[in-house]
Amino acid sequence: MGKVTGFLEVERKDRSYEKPEARRKHWHEFVQPLAPGETSTQASRCMDCGIPFCHNGCPVNNLIPDWNNLVYHDDWKNALGVLHSTNNFPEFTGRICPAPCEASCTLNIQDTPVTIKTIECETVERGWKEGWIVPQVAETRTGKRVAVVGSGPSGLAAAQQLARAGHAVTVFEKNDRPGGLLRYGIPDFKLDKHRIDRRLKQMQAEGVEFRTNVEVGITLPVSALLENFHAIVMAGGSETPRDLAVEGREFAGVYFAMEFLTQQNKRNAGDEETRAAPQGSISAKGKHVVVIGGGDTGSDCVGTSNRQGAASVTQIEILPKPPVKEDKGATWPDWPIKLRVSSSQEEGCTTEWSSVARRIVGEGGKVKGLECVRVEWKTDAQGRRAPMPVSGSEFKVEADLVLLAMGFTGPRRAGLLEQAGVEFDPRGNVQATDQDYKTSIPRVFACGDMRRGQSLVVWAIREGRQAARAVDEFLMGSSTLPR
Repeated sequence: MGKVTGFLEVERKDRSYEKPEARRKHWHEFVQPLAPGETSTQASRCMDCGIPFCHNGCPVNNLIPDWNNLVYHDDWKNALGVLHSTNNFPEFTGRICPAPCEASCTLNIQDTPVTIKTIECETVERGWKEGWIVPQVAETRTGKRVAVVGSGPSGLAAAQQLARAGHAVTVFEKNDRPGGLLRYGIPDFKLDKHRIDRRLKQMQAEGVEFRTNVEVGITLPVSALLENFHAIVMAGGSETPRDLAVEGREFAGVYFAMEFLTQQNKRNAGDEETRAAPQGSISAKGKHVVVIGGGDTGSDCVGTSNRQGAASVTQIEILPKPPVKEDKGATWPDWPIKLRVSSSQEEGCTTEWSSVARRIVGEGGKVKGLECVRVEWKTDAQGRRAPMPVSGSEFKVEADLVLLAMGFTGPRRAGLLEQAGVEFDPRGNVQATDQDYKTSIPRVFACGDMRRGQSLVVWAIREGRQAARAVDEFLMGSSTLPR
């Protein structure tokens, strides 16, 4: 490293947020970046560890010490090249990744990890600003055609890598705009959608064709792809939401999180309200909102509800409240379980820990509240942990709008997967290994959440890149694409 004592001389400084009372009034990103000079100074804190644990902490195995060193020396262009060598879309991960790399940083032993995520984001934004990010058009064409089904992060990563290998790539997207979860699942205040659009323009210039409003297996049969393409990459995500099987589920005002989030993103994109959702407009304005689920999707529902003007927001979380600080000796360099307060929760939210909803109460066909109970996690004779109701701990929560954000159980089987006839693993995901990404059907590959189950955007990018190499090897016999 250029400054081996940087971690001793420079204190950790990260990006700041616009104040909650201000950011609740708009839908734009509210993270305030560091100045380039401050970012370079922060990069000097990278310790040149004998074993850079951040590599293993990062699902795409970013070469973090390498580009930290380049940023410290103000060699931003080469830093961008190193960053792009492992990650097609660092502007996405630099905003919405939880940064497991920072948890694995050696300096995290004393709770002062290098601001890896901030440096990553500033590097790629510098690249866009300076015009360094341009289409990388393949010098030769292979004559092979590849269909990619789904335009989320895994599908986009696979498509871009395959196009750069010289294949003719067509991406099929069932929605009206490409982007998948990035477009319609993640709120604009976490990821402005123009950042997706500029990448799409780059990919189109590289030869990728996007066909929207085409749902393979519904409006276009899988057989048509098998007839017209040499290989198919299925990257449709994990879209089946986990439902809440309790009395009163049928009341109006109970929705899956993605119904709610997608609708607001469409509003922000300028779509007519009548196009937003078949069940009509969903709004939290003036309502008592209950979000069931404490993960990232639940947090997005909290932030969206606050911006819509909710009277109150309560989050129901089945897990117990984690400790404020983890035991470093027991967890580092792995991802620790500790209390994390999201930016959305900071904007206004009450969390009920170790709780489950037992019954939805309604009046006149509309939801009015929830009957809940506290739970205690116990281990059974087989060693499995399960939540057990605590006698006498029942409580009620007022609710005019209930949002189910309890995760996803696997990919949708109707249409694409049923027609393809692929086999599934014991968890209900498409059966394929992370070595060759081949499904049980010849010439058909699967990657991303559709293969591994619901996960992070950074894992989806990794899977898309690795699947692209597997497809390239299948088509050409060998591949120069990185894994």
